[in-house]
Formats: sequence, C-alpha cells, structure tokens
Amino acid sequence: MATTTWPAALTWRLGRQLLDPPAGSSVPHVVGALGAVAAQLEPTWAELGVRTRMRDSRAGDVERAVDTGAIVRTFAFRGAVHLMTPDLAAVHLALRTSSRMWERASWREYYRLEPGDWPDLVEAVRDALAAGPLTRDALADAVTAHARFAHLRDALTDPSVTFLKPLAWQGALCLGPVRDGALTLRSLTTVPDWPGLPDLDDAGPRAVAAYLHAYGPASADHLTYWLSQGLGVRRALLPRWVDALGERVAHVEVDGDPLLVLREDLDDLVAATPRGTVRLLPRYDPWVLGPGTADEHVVPPALRPEVSRGAHVVLVDGVVAGTWTRRGDDVTVTWAADGRRPDDTALDAEVQRLGALVGAELRRVTA
Repeated sequence: MATTTWPAALTWRLGRQLLDPPAGSSVPHVVGALGAVAAQLEPTWAELGVRTRMRDSRAGDVERAVDTGAIVRTFAFRGAVHLMTPDLAAVHLALRTSSRMWERASWREYYRLEPGDWPDLVEAVRDALAAGPLTRDALADAVTAHARFAHLRDALTDPSVTFLKPLAWQGALCLGPVRDGALTLRSLTTVPDWPGLPDLDDAGPRAVAAYLHAYGPASADHLTYWLSQGLGVRRALLPRWVDALGERVAHVEVDGDPLLVLREDLDDLVAATPRGTVRLLPRYDPWVLGPGTADEHVVPPALRPEVSRGAHVVLVDGVVAGTWTRRGDDVTVTWAADGRRPDDTALDAEVQRLGALVGAELRRVTA
C-alpha cells in the first residue's frame, strides 16, 4: 500500500481544489472541481470562494453563470442551496431523490398529496416553467389553476421553501436568476447541458468518484458524512458504490490512516510536498464543508466551534490556523493558540490578493 503524510495529502488537495495555484479557468471549472459550493446564505461569500480559485475573474461571474445555465443553483446537501455543474447536479439530485421524503405520512397528511400525485405535479411545474423563469407567486398561479392542485398555493409560496425542495430534487425546477431582488424558479429542462436524472446505481458510483477526486484521500466516514448524512441515501449503499468503481479506487495510508483515493490521483498524491501555502477563505467554504468541520486534520478541535458558526478561515498548508475578519480596509487575523503562523510576507501577499478580488486596498492587522 502506498503511504504519505497528512501535510502532503492536504497539499495535493489544495492543488485539486484549484487553491494552489489558483488555476480555475471559469466558474463551471471551479464548481465542477469542488463538486458543490454552498450558497445558502450571503451569496457574496460563495462567489468569493469561487473567485479565489480562478486565474482571472470579475464580480458577478457566478450570477452570470447561473443566468446562462452554465451552473445550476438548487437545493442539495442537507436541503441547503448549492451551486453545481449540470452533470453533477443530476448525480447528486438523483441520490437526494432516492429518500422519497415526500412519501412520508407527515408529508402526505400535511400537503394532502399521495405518492401517485407527484408525477403529475412535477409535470405541471415543468409545463409552467417551460417558457422561462417565474416568481413563486407566478408559478403558484399556474400550478393551482389545475383543480387537483388548487390547495397548494401556500405551500408553493411559503418563505421556508420546504415544498419546493422535493420538486427540485426530482428535476422539476432549480433556482433561477434574481429579478429585482426576488427569487425566480426555472425549469431544469431549459438548462443547456442538463442531462436528466440518472438511475441511482449509475449516480452512486459517480458521486463517490467525484468526492474522492475533490476531497480524497477519504475514509468511509467521510463518504457517509457527504452522501448519507448530506443527501439522505442509505448508508448500506456506499460500500456497494465503492466496489462498483473497481480498480478506479486505490488504498493509501496517510500517517497510519487507511484511506481511499482514485487510482488516477495516487501518484500525484504521494509526490506532493508542502510549501507553506497561505490562503484566506470565506465562511462555509468547500475546503472545510467537504470533509466536515469534525475532520481534525483540516479543522483543529479548538477552532471547530468558530468555523462551524461561519468564521472566515486562514489556511496554512491546508490546515485552519486562524480566522480573519474585515472592517473597512483592515483585515484582522486571529491565530489559534497552537496554530502555525506563516511568514508575514506570504500572509501580506494573500491579503493583497483578497483585496484585488473585493476591489479594495486591504491591510493586515494582527489581533
């Protein structure tokens, strides 16, 4: 079995996630490399996470990619909003749909819909959105014009958007462009490269491979966190999907931990050498959400509460060594008590790079 160390593994992962060097050629390139980018809260942070991985970028690039359908914005992991490429959206939504949450007794009673009603509802939603994006009110007008679904207006317009999620998971809709500050919904069939939902047995191995490609080397627990806890698939399916990849999956020992990696990535992983890379990442970046904040190799336990609550993070060779905040043109860095502190020159260069992305002349302040 091949062996390596965690510092080397995280260095390899920095390259895989287009952080060292920033090598993304486009928004879809970055989003595809990461698998999924959380965009539930302030969209500014999701865009910063994407742009910090790109060679060249402009403010608004992510929204423009959503508008054209180059990427999809929809409900995915843990029901939160994520950015994905159309192909990986199809894979992950196929997994999320497998839970068939809308068939639970509580859903059937509350929304007065039986499992047999959903195919026609999905078709009604697709028909309503065929001509282009609609606001929730406009979609509700179209769907409730069908007598069978006349009782669903409140469900379709509820600010919680709970009822929209299974419609998104089944491929009926995704989140469209923002119009005058209002959320719109669009049909996935209007997304140029939308392939449709694959079969679960096809989607499962593809989801495992995508995760290992972005977040390897990984354990069975990592896969459970990402695919079972995140998308609601049955945990028992995961070993079967790993086995289905056959020789594409290799084993590697990382500081004594037996982990999984794609065989095509093994040589580069073992050859990786740490080089003191410093990165400032926004809150809820895929770097920490992919493996999870419980992964002590990425997020030291002392920093986990802050990172879980949404702190911006400072990485040194892939490990969260501190947090940062911005007030005006000042960027304040707060180091963990036992965190590794990089060379000031490298940190100042990263602060300047952040400034170029946000259009300000930033200066570093150490707490």
